[in-house]
Amino acid sequence: MLSVIQIPKEVPHPVNNSAIDLSNPADLILYVVLPILCVVLYFIYRNKRKK
Repeated sequence: MLSVIQIPKEVPHPVNNSAIDLSNPADLILYVVLPILCVVLYFIYRNKRKK
């Protein structure tokens, strides 16, 4: 009981979190496309810098 009282209201709780919906284009771009793009661009940058 005491631990429930101390949980801040501004912090997301496991009860009200939902899974990522990859059918939503915004979620797909944010969580899949952008990280892959960042990694690819990093390797391209690194290869150009070595030359």
